[in-house]
Order: sequence, then structure tokens, then C-alpha cells
Amino acid sequence: MNMYGLIGFPLTHSFSEKYFMDFFKQENIPAVFKNFPLESVDRFPELILTNSSLKGLAVTIPYKKSIIPFLEKISPGVQATGACNCIQIRNGKCSGFNTDIVGFEKSFMPAILPTDRYSLILGNGGAAAAAAYVCKKNKIDYQFVSRKKTNERTTINYEELDENTMQQFSIIINATPVGQFPEINAAPNIPYKFLTQKHYLFDMIYNPAQTQFLRNGLSYGTRIKNGLQMLEIQAKENWKIWNS
Repeated sequence: MNMYGLIGFPLTHSFSEKYFMDFFKQENIPAVFKNFPLESVDRFPELILTNSSLKGLAVTIPYKKSIIPFLEKISPGVQATGACNCIQIRNGKCSGFNTDIVGFEKSFMPAILPTDRYSLILGNGGAAAAAAYVCKKNKIDYQFVSRKKTNERTTINYEELDENTMQQFSIIINATPVGQFPEINAAPNIPYKFLTQKHYLFDMIYNPAQTQFLRNGLSYGTRIKNGLQMLEIQAKENWKIWNS
């Protein structure tokens, strides 16, 4: 029986196992999906060697970037973002893809207005890289915001966010796990008091459905969207790749 799975650590937040097991049952597909919480990405080769029925893996925090050296092939999307969230396995050989890109774009773009030309991307991991790729493709200027500067030109600290910055950047994308279950009362440290009805807050988190980040936005009349649709689109794209 073919096996599919998810790697990351920890995996208490993941919806993938239930999503795919329900999908397999509904479509009468003889397959199984398992979570593989790897405490270190260095355990990845052992996982492949000891599970010969594995045909595909989804990749989540914190391994979307660090998994790349273990892959034999990577897609243009992985090459462009430096992040991989989908692995196709054939005869023990692993090929990496980035389906966060299509999932984010199809979920994020419909709410964009002509005035939305600047975005703040909170975080600097694999999800943030996918958001930046989509923004660039759609001619939306972006600025990474992180606790630690990784690049003086493209990254600023949370402490640097002021009223002028918040007025200029109408889009704010949370690509961090801050506010994710079980820490549901946490929220990224941005100056929410400068939000207005012109702002659009997109949270890649889907559990809870309405994070503190989004609730804060709602209190100022912003547009909001969570990450559930993005995740569902991405999961369908993963399935296409695993079976191509």
C-alpha cells in the first residue's frame, strides 16, 4: 500500500493527516498518510530508507529550507524561493517542489485592491519566501519583518514599524507560527493601533480559524483572511505531484 506523509517538528498543529485519510476514504484510494515528527532534519535519509512504500511527503516548519540539500532534484519554484514543502519520491530518489506558491497566490490575490501595492511579510522562513515570490510576480513591493535582520535591504525589525510604515504598507502577511494553536492568544508584535479599513491582513495560520492577529485587524475594520484555503489548494497540488 502506498504511503504519504508529513515531516516537520512539532506536528501537533497539522491538519494534513486527517485531510488525506478522509480523502483516501472518500475516493476509495488504497493508501495511508502518516505524520513523521522529525526532531532533526538529519533523520530524513533514514526515514526514506526505512519506508520503501513512501511516495510523497509534505514539508512544514522548520524544514522547508533545510530539507533542500537532501533532494536529488528541485523545481524552479524551489530554486526561486529556497524553500520546499512537497517531495515526490520515486525509487528512493526525492524531488522537491513548492506548492505554497500556488496555494498562497490563489487564496491571497482575490481580495487584492488596485491600491494594494506594498506588503509587509512577517517572518523569514519558507512560507515567507513563497509570499515574497507571489508578491513579486504580481508587482507588489514587499518588505520582510523579522526579529533578526537577515538582509539590511529587504528586512526590518518589528521595532522599526511606525505610523508612516503602517500607512504605506496596506498588506500585512503573517508567515510566522505566532498565534497558532495552542498559543492562540499570541500575535505578531506590530503596532495594530495604526491599522485602518484600507489594510488587508492575511494569516497563513488556519488553526484557530481566527487568530489574535486577525481579530486585532477586524477591530480596526481591515480585510482579513486565514490560511485554510491556501492549505487546501496546496494539499491538492501536492497530490497531483505525488501521482504525476
